Amino acid sequence: MTDSPRISDRTTWLKERKALLVEEKAVTRRLDELARRRRALPWVKIDKTYTFDSTDGRVTLGELFDGRSQLLIYHFMMGPEWAEGCPSCSFWADNFNGVDVHLAARDTTLLAVSRAPLDAIQSYRSRMGWDFTWVSSLGSDFNMDFGVSFPEGHRTDVTYNFVPIDDPMEEAQGLSTFVKDSNGDVFHTYSSYGRGVDIVNGAYQLLDLTPKGRDEGDGIMAWLRRHDSYEPGDQTG
Repeated sequence: MTDSPRISDRTTWLKERKALLVEEKAVTRRLDELARRRRALPWVKIDKTYTFDSTDGRVTLGELFDGRSQLLIYHFMMGPEWAEGCPSCSFWADNFNGVDVHLAARDTTLLAVSRAPLDAIQSYRSRMGWDFTWVSSLGSDFNMDFGVSFPEGHRTDVTYNFVPIDDPMEEAQGLSTFVKDSNGDVFHTYSSYGRGVDIVNGAYQLLDLTPKGRDEGDGIMAWLRRHDSYEPGDQTG
């Protein structure tokens, strides 16, 4: 928000708002077209066996679908030695609770995957008050194969968000989608990283509607805390 906002009468505001609406509708149509092209991407069959620790024991990638044909996986940054999940990923995960029942009604399962041990995941999940499914890929190549984990010994000649990167962090965020066909075969259909996962963060979408917007300046997410770690002064203008 500028230091000196423009003040106008309702007629002037309405004229400019209608002009902006034309552009918003154009963007919406463009997003619809991008979604169509996203759905039209080819499928890549998963021939490798991936297993995960869950509250139901060791399960395969195919079993994570939980009887549905589509699977959305949020790659949550929480490494094997981490006591807490990433604050940014926690910000994203705050948007997940309650949405899974609606996705299930559209034949889609949503869950999170991290390399942290299951007991650490469950402890942090309980602390945050979340109830969405979250499994551990510890002992699996899943995170490395999908470009979101870079442990020691795996930090050279790597890519993130489909481009080469130097000296990556141990963990990175992302979102991947999978589909299972009538034969039970699993296919990878889409992955997105970095700003590409903004679309699932409802808080950011709401802030984008306000005069201040995200109000982050150059300190992207420097303001962010886990939702149980804000102090009263953190929530003022």
